[in-house]
Amino acid sequence: MATRAKASAVRSSAERADIYQEVTDRIVTELENGRLPWVQPWSNTVATPSVPRNATTGRRYSGINVLLLWGSQQKSGFPTQRWLTFRQALAAGGNVRRGEKGTTVFFASTFVPDGHKQESDPRAVPFLKRFTVFNVQQCDDLPAEMTAAPLPQPDHVTVPRAESLLRATGADLRIGGDKAFYMPSLDYIQIPPRHAYFDQINWYRTALHEVGHNAAIRIMPHGLYKETLVERRYTFDSA
Repeated sequence: MATRAKASAVRSSAERADIYQEVTDRIVTELENGRLPWVQPWSNTVATPSVPRNATTGRRYSGINVLLLWGSQQKSGFPTQRWLTFRQALAAGGNVRRGEKGTTVFFASTFVPDGHKQESDPRAVPFLKRFTVFNVQQCDDLPAEMTAAPLPQPDHVTVPRAESLLRATGADLRIGGDKAFYMPSLDYIQIPPRHAYFDQINWYRTALHEVGHNAAIRIMPHGLYKETLVERRYTFDSA
């Protein structure tokens, strides 16, 4: 009995390690592709920035699952942040389309083994379980309320002091696209539109960050500024 329990514990530990490695690998991939919001605070897709929810229960996903679902949504370009399991799709009267690939998410909790429940201070054992969810856009015949387009974000949230600062710089600020940058050779700043941002205050942060590059080239010798940019990029690539 003791040998069997020990073997089970070793197997569970190995399974947890595999799941941890799987999550780590996926997060690294998302970071390398610039899809996670702490690297890129705006969305490249038409989805309304929000926390992913279960389409059946309305419950928000939490923890690492938020990052994994954000990455999957951005990669596939789904216009909604609502997800559900294969069985939930069937129970709602719909079905997952043939050939669709789901996204693996994780459930973490604890349990007390049956043999320890009568102890005065039973020890809870942590466990991780993986399961697969699908975006509602990967399904057919779901109720309309599950697949309805989310309400659009307001065009912008105005911060008067930041607006005044941006105007005062005189910078050539161009709105559009899905990248943010300052182009020294043409002396203009490009940033995505406000409604693309997960948190609209980050539009100002991005704009002011790029304005900093614009200002630097005006107060630093061009060669020194160029060397600084190269050094910053080398430091980032080497980190």
